Amino acid sequence: RSQLKGAFVPAQGCSFLGSTMVSDQRPDTAKCAADEDRADEDQVAKQNPAGKKQRCAASDGKVYFSYAQVHAAMSGLSEQLLAWKPDVMVAIGGGGFIPARMLRTELKVPILAVSLELYDDETKTARMKVVKKQWFDETSGVGKLVRGKRVLIVDEVDDTRATLEYCVRELQETNAPAAIAVAVVHNKLKPKKGVLPEGVDYFAGEDVENLWNCYPWDAAAYGNSIFKHEELARQCESGVEAAAQ
Repeated sequence: RSQLKGAFVPAQGCSFLGSTMVSDQRPDTAKCAADEDRADEDQVAKQNPAGKKQRCAASDGKVYFSYAQVHAAMSGLSEQLLAWKPDVMVAIGGGGFIPARMLRTELKVPILAVSLELYDDETKTARMKVVKKQWFDETSGVGKLVRGKRVLIVDEVDDTRATLEYCVRELQETNAPAAIAVAVVHNKLKPKKGVLPEGVDYFAGEDVENLWNCYPWDAAAYGNSIFKHEELARQCESGVEAAAQ
């Protein structure tokens, strides 16, 4: 099985991306799971050649990513995304804003912002359905670049895929673009609840374990300064167990 960084995967049949192992939201300190779990993992691995790096979770069970790591993952997609030729990006807030800005330097297309919420920040739990908080004005200057055009949706992580599915379908029903693609920094290797419609192209900067991801723009939410966060990210990347406290 070939290992490709920043693999491109058509949406049809892409609900699971390539891996050799899927964890269960805990730091992977034990051996591989039982044989029945391996069967699911093998099926995941066959459906996408994208590779993933092995990282060590911090002592709190979370995996920390630095700005540089996020930038490298997105920059690694630029050649494929340029070939796709988007007219505009739609960044899903808040996690998709900074990755979209990183891409803008290389893609040189404008960014529209939408706000969709699946996780409740107060209860720290998933909602039953995605909540539409904010959408763009199609009659505005950049908003006119959506209908009949090629739109690239950007978010930081493909977790359950529910938010991505909602965004794609809302674009199709409300704004009727000619083509849609999705680009994420990280794809979590896990079964997905959401399904992207046929014909939607999919790009993932990196496949990652099914653990809790912490991104630098959320450092304060986890009680860390940006300097502490970046140090934790370096330790996670090096495979050294990082002390989160």
